[in-house]
Amino acid sequence: MFMDEYFVVFPEGDMQEIPSRLSLNSIVDINGHRLNLPLPTNRMIAFRVAKIRVSENRGGNETFHYLELLSAEELLSYAHPGF
Repeated sequence: MFMDEYFVVFPEGDMQEIPSRLSLNSIVDINGHRLNLPLPTNRMIAFRVAKIRVSENRGGNETFHYLELLSAEELLSYAHPGF
């Protein structure tokens, strides 16, 4: 049986399994779920997918999404224009 597994890797090195693949530069929350744009506010914890690495194994693939923490200033460009 061939399995695909997906993980997010936080800046501190912690890993968490997620249900599906993310694209490069996706904005995600602390659980690795994509955030809908525009964001309601820039005052939230959000990460950007900075790097993706795929490890191919005999029984399946493991995809690692490396995250970088975004500051409130960086999130301002993704926030609702009326904010």
